[in-house]
Amino acid sequence: MKQQLEEIRAKAAQALQQARSLQDLDAARVRFLGKKGELTAILKGMGKLTAEERPVIGQLANDIRADIEARIQQNVEQVKERMQEEKLKAEKIDVTMPSNKHELGHKHPLSIVLDEVKEIFYGMGFSVASGPEVEWDYYNFEALNIPKEHPARDTQDTFYITENMLLRTQTSPCQIRVMEQQKPPIRVIAPGRVYRSDAVDATHSPIFHQIEGLVVDKGITMADLKGNLESFAKSLYGEDTKIRLRPHHFPFTEPSCEIDVSCFNCGGKGCPMCKGEGWIEILGGGMVHPKVLKNCGVDPDVYSGFAFGIGLERLVMFRFNIDDMRLLYENDMRFLSQF
Repeated sequence: MKQQLEEIRAKAAQALQQARSLQDLDAARVRFLGKKGELTAILKGMGKLTAEERPVIGQLANDIRADIEARIQQNVEQVKERMQEEKLKAEKIDVTMPSNKHELGHKHPLSIVLDEVKEIFYGMGFSVASGPEVEWDYYNFEALNIPKEHPARDTQDTFYITENMLLRTQTSPCQIRVMEQQKPPIRVIAPGRVYRSDAVDATHSPIFHQIEGLVVDKGITMADLKGNLESFAKSLYGEDTKIRLRPHHFPFTEPSCEIDVSCFNCGGKGCPMCKGEGWIEILGGGMVHPKVLKNCGVDPDVYSGFAFGIGLERLVMFRFNIDDMRLLYENDMRFLSQF
């Protein structure tokens, strides 16, 4: 039996020396040390040995097992190193070769104009506020002085999730949340997606973007609203731009107004873009209604403020002379690659 064990040691050494892969090494391990391996088979016959032979043969068998296991581990490390070297050689990169050309993307026209608007308002001391697109009815309507059954809700028909939860129709809820959480002075804009149940056509979409602004402090007047929006319009369309305020009605501002800018295409002379009027409507605004301030815990006897809302798509369409709003959402590369 001693001779058989030595033969197994020799055969194992030869098999391991010839192994070229991890699979070969595992096959050798199973052949010699597995449950049905050659060494195991020899050990099963130890019961036939005498009491004097058994410890000698057992010690020899253990030494051979340990020797085979050590050789396997050593060979595993060697095979791994060799495989790594071969992989590195196969994947070698010639850094002097010219690389493949990578096409760089660019901003969507909505993002281009939105970033410009943000930079303008940053320069005027505004910060950016955000809020959830899935909103409570209270923040979207009631806190803005639009109670249930108010006719103003008809113009902002939206998508309801429950009776009191909906997709916001404006970013005004962000203004409410800011006033609840922050004491005046407040100076923020709130850009974001909004939703209304509108049929899709060249100028309407059930999803669009608004940029709303809010200023609350002591002594704020309509003159501040006009001055801020005039600075904005000049920054966006040029120093020669003029603005015009027309009386209007919004439930959450009093007084309210629509704001027009002098046509940047014809300079106010009249052209197809402004439909011959020389003015283009771009936003609405007004002084924050005292009831809205009171709903947010702001004392209207101490503080006043103004708010405004701009349709981002309208700005983009005017900026790039786009006549169909649907082009902004169809992901047509023939259109988007122009920007």
